[in-house]
Amino acid sequence: MPFTYILRCSDGSLYVGSTRFDVHKRVYEHNLGQGSRYTACRRPVELLWCAEFEKVTDAFGLEKQLQRWSRAKRMALIEGRFEDLPRLARSRTD
Repeated sequence: MPFTYILRCSDGSLYVGSTRFDVHKRVYEHNLGQGSRYTACRRPVELLWCAEFEKVTDAFGLEKQLQRWSRAKRMALIEGRFEDLPRLARSRTD
């Protein structure tokens, strides 16, 4: 099953990705340095959040959406603070 996931890297940064297969296997690959260039030099990584989908296109679509989110908004999602998402969605210039 496809997944969208968020990792915390060793430097504290967040990485958003998606995979067509088992998310835990993908995290293992990231920790081997085989995941992405970004995570390869920021190991170890830790899985903070993931969502499972029926279709790869849905997982990839959410990945691209989350990549545009601020760190604060991603943390609200990870922590389950869904009531904060609308406020955090506003423009940073508001």
